[in-house]
Amino acid sequence: MSQGKNSFRHESLQDAQSIQGLLKAITKGIAKGRVELRDDGDEILLEPQGLLQLKVTARQDGERNRLDLRITWQSDEKRRDDGSLRVNANSKR
Repeated sequence: MSQGKNSFRHESLQDAQSIQGLLKAITKGIAKGRVELRDDGDEILLEPQGLLQLKVTARQDGERNRLDLRITWQSDEKRRDDGSLRVNANSKR
């Protein structure tokens, strides 16, 4: 996949069974390392690899309910090193 900024957005009304099917397809794609999203006007190919960060948020506000799932990862070979924690207990004070 080429480097750069690509985006995909889809919004529609679905019943719970249809959403369950879509989520199963996404989890299968994550397991295989290839998630392809497509609708009538747009498409994107994602290749999840390595450690994935998961963020889940939920909210209830009266009759409105919301569940957001976000999965992120670094896709380039030059992954940023956040640095390792090193503890030295042998130093003298």
